[in-house]
Amino acid sequence: MIKIGIASDHRGYILKEQIIDRLMNQYDITDCGTTSEESVDYPDYAFKLGNLVADKDVDFGIAICGTGIGISIACNKVKGVRCAKVDTKEEAIATRVDNDSNIIAFGEKMPLEKAVELITTFIETKASEEEKHVRRRQKIKEYEEEQC
Repeated sequence: MIKIGIASDHRGYILKEQIIDRLMNQYDITDCGTTSEESVDYPDYAFKLGNLVADKDVDFGIAICGTGIGISIACNKVKGVRCAKVDTKEEAIATRVDNDSNIIAFGEKMPLEKAVELITTFIETKASEEEKHVRRRQKIKEYEEEQC
């Protein structure tokens, strides 16, 4: 079974819980928090999720905050994470094919049905082995290795 980690801040909490309820029978889900709508700092949960993904304790991650932007930036600070804020099916496909992204991010206002569709598309899309995509991903990895 595919392992998924999911994290949110307080603004993404409701959508996170709805996604877990919807997908819990399809995937092995690890909830990285938060556990309520009480105000928290999204980087704390982004780093927890990012480390699970980077350590390969889960196959993919889902990150949610007010806009999806802040939590995606924080996730991308974890070495080995490639997180993309996604709003369309085309973006979900492209970020997997081109970038081999391993975390998908949403804003709190993403409708549940659309989020589920994008998550499914993201997980089911394979990364391209086309030379140009592999080369570009390798450049990112090498730069990350030098900087971290």
